[in-house]
Amino acid sequence: MTLQDRPVASVPDRFLSTHGQNELRWDLMPDQIKCKTDKLIQKITQMYDNVGALDPDEVSFENTLKALADAKMEYAAFRHILDFPQYVSPCREVRHASTEADRKLSDFDVELSMREDIFQRVLALQSKQPDLKSEAKRFMERLVRLGRRNGLHLSKDVQEEIKSTLKLISKLCIDFNKNLNEDDTHLLFTVDELGGMADSYIKGLERMEDGRFRVTLKYPHYFPLMKRCHVQETRRRMETAFHSRCKEVNTAILEQLIPLRARVARLLGFSSHANYVLAVNMAQNSATVARFLDEFHAALKLAGKQELRYILELKRRECEEMGRTFDGQIHAWDMPYYMNQVEQVKFAVDKDKLIEYFPLEMVTQGLLSIYQDLLGLTFWQVPNAHVWHDTVSLYSVQDTASGEEIGQFYLDLHPREGKYGHAACFGLQPGGLGPDGRRRRPVAAMVANFTKPMASWPSLLQHHEVETFFHEFGHVMHEICSRTDYVEFSGTLVETDFVEVPSQMLENWVWEKEPLQRMTQHYKDGSPIPDSLLDKLIASRVANMGLMNLRQVVLSKVDQALHTKPSADTAEEFARHCRDILGIPATPGTNMTASFSHLAGGYDGQYYSYLWSEVFSMDIFFSRFKKEGVMNPKVGMEYRKVILEAGGSVDGADMLKAFLGREPSQEAFFQCKGLPQLGESG
Repeated sequence: MTLQDRPVASVPDRFLSTHGQNELRWDLMPDQIKCKTDKLIQKITQMYDNVGALDPDEVSFENTLKALADAKMEYAAFRHILDFPQYVSPCREVRHASTEADRKLSDFDVELSMREDIFQRVLALQSKQPDLKSEAKRFMERLVRLGRRNGLHLSKDVQEEIKSTLKLISKLCIDFNKNLNEDDTHLLFTVDELGGMADSYIKGLERMEDGRFRVTLKYPHYFPLMKRCHVQETRRRMETAFHSRCKEVNTAILEQLIPLRARVARLLGFSSHANYVLAVNMAQNSATVARFLDEFHAALKLAGKQELRYILELKRRECEEMGRTFDGQIHAWDMPYYMNQVEQVKFAVDKDKLIEYFPLEMVTQGLLSIYQDLLGLTFWQVPNAHVWHDTVSLYSVQDTASGEEIGQFYLDLHPREGKYGHAACFGLQPGGLGPDGRRRRPVAAMVANFTKPMASWPSLLQHHEVETFFHEFGHVMHEICSRTDYVEFSGTLVETDFVEVPSQMLENWVWEKEPLQRMTQHYKDGSPIPDSLLDKLIASRVANMGLMNLRQVVLSKVDQALHTKPSADTAEEFARHCRDILGIPATPGTNMTASFSHLAGGYDGQYYSYLWSEVFSMDIFFSRFKKEGVMNPKVGMEYRKVILEAGGSVDGADMLKAFLGREPSQEAFFQCKGLPQLGESG
């Protein structure tokens, strides 16, 4: 079915009578956020107190497990109205109030997780061996496991030390991310200093009174410049500034976090923070992760060296042509530029031409139509939706077969001052059964930073941005399609090293001809993208694969190094791994880890998950979709049922086996990357 056959339309009147708007509010003032935060804490505390006051002999499914599930649903349904605005609100005061709410709620999370009275009631219920459905049994077992992981079986003084340390960790993580979100560093360049940049890029920049152009460190400014600007000094200044964001304050925070995390792990009987967080992941422990990363490093090393030699030769030739001195080295600020050159020289990919076929509006329509057809869904744009900014849109999601509304999502795609600077999916309201037994529909938001359209110029996407769009929207679909009973397992609440599998799997569609044709047309005349351009783009997928994956190994190993020790010099750890694995020194005076938001955003000790889960995502795609049809709705529906609907109610390994019909393999990953095959592991 073509895009024209399947438009994304506004919600029809008949649909709005029972669907459309949700109950989430985005117009709260700072004092209202504070007041509602206090009220939510009071309400949830009372619900927990009711369970904690039970006589252990009287605990039952209804008064204990269901009561806790209802409290978690209530809490999750309202929390994000309070803590999400810090990432997206155009009002600085609201962002600050939301950050303060997040601090208070994060402290409250620690309090809830350390309720020994609740832990004892759940243990009492477990000892009765009640006859429970499988998901309810999993929920009970999870509560027991989390209680032990929080030390509720230990002495009171140890519990108090854990609690106070966890609160401090939470505060530091919030501060780390707030510093990054509020960073507004920019540099000024003349038009000559921006040599090599396309007209569309220059037109999108603010021009200062002295004629220079203001370039921020936001993604739509930073990455195109690093890939295209042939002025070395401009790239050096940008790369230095980018990896110096919040350097002093966030380095200090990170180097406080590392020993605090190590202390909690030690109190709980683990040798390191990495081993503590990995115990509930597919990988289980840091030794498995180290082996996995070492094997990848070994498999990628030769390809990386060959690619680096080729890049060095490109630099030598360019220096000769432009009359510059060749220093015989590749610096950090050279990497994106010459990797981009590889795509143009080796694969003849014309980036200037390619971007003209990816207007954001067309990409969005094509992406939404692909997801609809593949997963058996219908999206309706909600008119006059209540949103946090006038550039944000809200969509309602229907199951096409039944007509049931299963969820909603927001798209917030352009940068603003103070807005979250990366691309991410935020779960705003999890799905699950409410206290009345009726299903509450999940709501999610995709937040990105694609170039803003101008009066005379549309928003045009680089192909890697299209890939990012598909990836993050994959997370959105994971949130929306989930059909679990308990919010504890809703959407992306799976093992951390499985959470990226569905979204990475769906990145493959931006490397396939049929989907690409559905989301491209020339921004001026609507003409289709030429086959020759498409073929070159698809062939270029293997470009720089060694270096790109080695960089993932670097970041994963840095993360492991920081979280398998009691303390660390973060800048030195990053510099050492860059030198040893990539063979490229980190820029002196910078510290990339100070802006490595994953370290303070839930991926501490777990960044390896991106590589780990990509192995599985490639296996899923090549074993099923590539063989049976990338737009095959039968496979798409099976994928929705087995992987997306299950959320975290099934172990990741079991979902993989169920969908693949066998144990997973690494073969597809290495074939796709054009790299030598590893021995089976991980």
